[in-house]
Amino acid sequence: MLVRPARCLPLTVLLTLPLVVLTACASGDGGSGDGSTATGPSSATSSAAPSSSPGATGGDQVDDDLQIEVDRGDGSPVEQYRLTCAGSVAGTLPDVDGACAHLAGLTAPFAPLPADAVCAQVYGGPQTAYVTGRWQGNAVELRLSRTDACHIAQWDRLGPLLPGPVG
Repeated sequence: MLVRPARCLPLTVLLTLPLVVLTACASGDGGSGDGSTATGPSSATSSAAPSSSPGATGGDQVDDDLQIEVDRGDGSPVEQYRLTCAGSVAGTLPDVDGACAHLAGLTAPFAPLPADAVCAQVYGGPQTAYVTGRWQGNAVELRLSRTDACHIAQWDRLGPLLPGPVG
């Protein structure tokens, strides 16, 4: 008597399916079309809260006015900067004109990373930054790090807002 094996999926289907799933997961750019990568878990390391009240971040702060703290993670003192892009450009960043122009060219530069995105576990360094203030009518409170590929891309996207060498 001849016994036939149970019907199985072809080997090529079994090998191709995981690759298709991984490719779909890895290409999550959020569809923003602005060249930014919007992937990675949203945690305490990134948040932005929209607000329309003028004093949402304290005092009599105007729109397009930011405070930036950068910790290099090497034991050196935390660097503090200010940037104002409303009216006349001013601040303590090395390139205030470049920073204002760069931010103006971005769509939602302080948006948090999506909570459901997947990030490659690539460590970019111990640097952290904290940005507060107001931008385009919204309160800004954003914590940045370089702990994975999503957070590295978020950091890099802000360009001249976060001065100095990294990595």
